[in-house]
Amino acid sequence: MKKTIKNLAIVALVAFTTLSFVALTAEKKPIKTDQSKLVWKGYKVTGSHDGTINIKSGSLTFEGDKLTGGEFVVDMPSLISLDAQGGMKDRLEGHLKNDDFFGVDKYPTSTLVFKKVEAAGKNRYTVTGDLTIKGITKSNTFTISIYGNKATANLKVDRTLYDIKFRSGSYFDNLQDNLIYDEFDLVADLQF
Repeated sequence: MKKTIKNLAIVALVAFTTLSFVALTAEKKPIKTDQSKLVWKGYKVTGSHDGTINIKSGSLTFEGDKLTGGEFVVDMPSLISLDAQGGMKDRLEGHLKNDDFFGVDKYPTSTLVFKKVEAAGKNRYTVTGDLTIKGITKSNTFTISIYGNKATANLKVDRTLYDIKFRSGSYFDNLQDNLIYDEFDLVADLQF
């Protein structure tokens, strides 16, 4: 009887040790682009503008239930304004798409690739990723929350890091009411 218990204990110990060293398999979960939303908001002295941009493709990577990576491609020509109407809407969208801002003819996509993911609480992560806009890649740190098959991320982006300097107080003096703030917000509501 003692020998049987001892053998069972050894088998259990070997099984536990073996399982502890088995790597979890990473699973890439594609973003449902038709059910996901990317909202932008830019600020100026006299107010703000907001709108949406389509996610062309993307995925989040998990090991078990833990987020470990992600990557996204954004369709820059799809950028629209939600707060302007008529001729103002057309002028604003045209200006945001030209070389003063995002130059979408030359740079039709922007990308975000997760480089480091750290747990920051239950269902919440701090992510550092490479954000590429207008062919320029800079590091950006942001938070993302995961709930079931949904995720929400909030990013602050300094446009001047991507050579978008139009009416920036960091580069031009005496702009007064024409000043456009350097940072804009991106909020992603994702389904996967």
